[in-house]
Amino acid sequence: MNSIRVLYGVILLLIGNPLFSQSTKQQQLEEERQRLREEIAQMKRLREDNKKKELSVLDQVEAINSQISTRENLIKITNQQANLLTREINTNLKKIDVYRTELKALKADYAKMIKKSYKSKSHQSRIMFLLSSSNFAQAYKRLQYMKQYNEHRKEQAIRIEGNALELQRLNRDLSKQKENQQALITENREAQDKLLKEKKEQQVLMASIRKKQGVYTKQIKKKQEQASAIDRAIEKLIREAIAKANKKAGKKVTNKGSATTFALTAEAKLVADNFTANKGKLPWPVGTGRVTKKFGRQPHPTLPNIQINSSGVEIETRKGEKARAIFEGEVIAIQKLKGASRLVQIRHGNYITTYYNIENISVKEGQQVNTKQAIGEVRVNPTTGRAIMKFLIYQNAKRLNPQSWIYRM
Repeated sequence: MNSIRVLYGVILLLIGNPLFSQSTKQQQLEEERQRLREEIAQMKRLREDNKKKELSVLDQVEAINSQISTRENLIKITNQQANLLTREINTNLKKIDVYRTELKALKADYAKMIKKSYKSKSHQSRIMFLLSSSNFAQAYKRLQYMKQYNEHRKEQAIRIEGNALELQRLNRDLSKQKENQQALITENREAQDKLLKEKKEQQVLMASIRKKQGVYTKQIKKKQEQASAIDRAIEKLIREAIAKANKKAGKKVTNKGSATTFALTAEAKLVADNFTANKGKLPWPVGTGRVTKKFGRQPHPTLPNIQINSSGVEIETRKGEKARAIFEGEVIAIQKLKGASRLVQIRHGNYITTYYNIENISVKEGQQVNTKQAIGEVRVNPTTGRAIMKFLIYQNAKRLNPQSWIYRM
């Protein structure tokens, strides 16, 4: 019986926390894989739509680069899933081996009990066994022994049945795991083939760019100058909003610093504190989309020898997608910038979020908005057919990295 208890201990170790953590990890990987698959499907739809338009080579390369990067992430995640399944399969095989060993031991022990019981019945009946007692106390003890022996036989039978059922369940799980593993391997092979085709397309496009690198360099620099002009206009709006709010609060502007810092009321401070507490957990400013340009100074995705600077992030989404507030706050500006598109700015205490390239705006200045409330639609560029929104976060007049604030951006 001691050997059986040891086997039970081994089983408990095998089915403890490691398997639970593996299951949780597998679920996380599956969620990430599905997200990447949807992102690639969205990119494919956008590229199919854009084939009908005359896109610049730079736009085409940027789109294919993003698709390649996402495809590589998908392959990586799928590999991790397959490897984790391999570990789970190996764990299940060990569990099956342990259960088979225990089942064999239980059956042997049970057979001995049945044999012993049969021999006992052959020599004397239970009644005779009790009547042959020398006194009442001995008879009582023999009766208790018989009850315990019968109970033990029942327990053994139940354990044997339970182990047999568990063994069947493990075998079914193992079969399903092997099917899932094979499906992941097949999907990865297909993804590798698609990735190879995308990289060949990328090489063709890059070859055409290298032939006219000087022309494209000028185009990139011109776009960067336009982006810088938009940034200056946005920051001017922020300074004006701070000055207006401070004047309303009765704060006198005595130095340059006070013109770039909000004077917070108790209510505004509470909103700001809540905003700060949600760093890294704030929702996306669109329901679905992908980041096409990250925050800060970085090499251009097509011509890496050229440095560009981004004051926020650019998110590509689908046609008709709604822009939405990432947190509760007050709409403080709705503006159409000179030579550019429209933007909406929302104040959250001493934070300001800016949503640029918006149309069909559904809010107005001074309006209080809630988290995830729609504020308008992301405008589709009529030339490229792409819906790209620029999203910025400021604390007072200080520029922040949105990717540090938005969940999984």
